[in-house]
Amino acid sequence: MTNKRVLYLTQAAMIAALYVILTHLSNLFGLANGAIQVRVSEALTILPFFTPAAIPGLAVGCFLSNFLTGCAALDIIFGTLATLLGALGSYYLRRYKYLVVLPPILANTIIVPFVLKAAYVDVKDSIPYLMATVGAGEVISAGILGTMLLLALLPYKKVIFKSN
Repeated sequence: MTNKRVLYLTQAAMIAALYVILTHLSNLFGLANGAIQVRVSEALTILPFFTPAAIPGLAVGCFLSNFLTGCAALDIIFGTLATLLGALGSYYLRRYKYLVVLPPILANTIIVPFVLKAAYVDVKDSIPYLMATVGAGEVISAGILGTMLLLALLPYKKVIFKSN
């Protein structure tokens, strides 16, 4: 295996691990799942700006987080898909630093409410309400915290995310 592949896999694994840890932190406060969710881990969705390894890292991290926090199968699958689509969108918008937060916000705001309604029979809230609450949580975590993370990492881009 080449050094470049090892670096890619290592970065992806570290991002997945960070996503899981931060989701569990959010879960301690009851904010990782449900109609109102502010996953601190969603701030990591800006990382495709720095490295393509963030795309599988975020998807695997979301999958593991959803599984480990006891989400329904539909939530595990389609929640992960929303994160994957958001990560891909962020990667493709990486030339526009302040726009990389939009794809995760949009993907989760559009997909997750339908997943919550389909996967959890006890969710009685309307789709527009769920879009508002999930969207607000994404604006906080991916939009605000993600932008803060992006600006904090920017000066260290070549050190942290170097490529061989």
